[in-house]
Amino acid sequence: MATIVLGAQWGDEGKGKLVDILSDEAQLCCRAQGGHNAGHTIVKNGITFDVHILLLTEGCTNLIGTGCVVHIPQFFKEIETIEKHGINLHDRVLISDRCHVDLELHTKVDGLEEVELGKASIGTTGKGIGPTYSTKATRSGIHIADIFNKAEFDRKLRHLHHGYSKRYGDLLQYDPEAEIAAFNDYRERLKPFVVDQVPLIESAVKSDVRMLVEGANALMLDIDNGTYPFVTSSNTGLGGVFTGLHLNPRRIKETIGIVKAYTTRVGSGPFPSEQINEIGEKLQQVGREFGVTTGRKRRCGWLDLVVVKFSNSINWYDAINLTKLDILDDFDEVKIATAYEHNGQELSSFPANLEVLEEMTVKYETLPGWKSKTVGLKEYHELPENARKYIEYIEKFVGVKVKYIGTGPGRESMIVR
Repeated sequence: MATIVLGAQWGDEGKGKLVDILSDEAQLCCRAQGGHNAGHTIVKNGITFDVHILLLTEGCTNLIGTGCVVHIPQFFKEIETIEKHGINLHDRVLISDRCHVDLELHTKVDGLEEVELGKASIGTTGKGIGPTYSTKATRSGIHIADIFNKAEFDRKLRHLHHGYSKRYGDLLQYDPEAEIAAFNDYRERLKPFVVDQVPLIESAVKSDVRMLVEGANALMLDIDNGTYPFVTSSNTGLGGVFTGLHLNPRRIKETIGIVKAYTTRVGSGPFPSEQINEIGEKLQQVGREFGVTTGRKRRCGWLDLVVVKFSNSINWYDAINLTKLDILDDFDEVKIATAYEHNGQELSSFPANLEVLEEMTVKYETLPGWKSKTVGLKEYHELPENARKYIEYIEKFVGVKVKYIGTGPGRESMIVR
């Protein structure tokens, strides 16, 4: 049976902490989509780790699923970093041979595409993720499996470079022969990690292996359902889990939505509840809202339950993990976005039209703050009354139980109801 953990907002909700906790009981921990544009900061035994493509887990085997794109230098860098801190990953990391390869070429193109867009730039992480998914969709990409056929790999890489050179000319500063030489080194080192995912997952399902799946990014960055075009290039919701991992949809134990107690977003794009004022600055500073992958300041605002309810309508959560509740401890009052109005009419859901998003008005419910420290609390009844009312308001509005409540950065700071 599989437990699935998905971001319910625009990413950076704190998925890694719950994944780290749940991985204690899991045997196979999987990524279904995305690449090293994801990022987690994990605090364990007083040591802080940042990971991007791997799942940092003690006991279970890591699988980078078919729906992912893999930057090979970053993959080896993370293994080296994690093992340096005493966590043994030997025989515990696997990559599907059907993943696509995120090349340095893709990274170069990512930067050029952003420059080309000018003021309409997406604000990508610059990691080559979008161009890699683009070449996948145009059937000109490179599978992990292709790496082990040197002649085919070299041909495909040169062909990609030729196509991009025709588009960008001298603006593309890239040497295909240097990357080919790098992969001559990676080829043998990579072999022990690569597997055929299909029989692996089939065997795991039939053997009732305990699986844990983490979706990268979050629903509002989904290529189909997010704030397009200000999104990532993969399906970040529940659908992406099934296409990226070949799971049996009838063997899902629980789908958990991760919801930050307020809202943040990195990069460009609509953000209805954003607070470009002292409230936003306070959330940013107290919450230490800097992107793990990019280092950029995150935009901050009040919790938007229109977003969370929309996310639940697509991902069908069984439970919610509310993270970073403690960041709101010192607010006199807290606001929750509960509805959008456009031309005097209340919208029934989160709109697809960017003009509507720009023009609409956000309606808020104001609740009293609790002005009391929640950091490190481990029992629900220990929370201040107003903090409990905040949580129960969320439950009633979205229609999903808040099962996990984060009260600090450490993995031990988690209330389970």
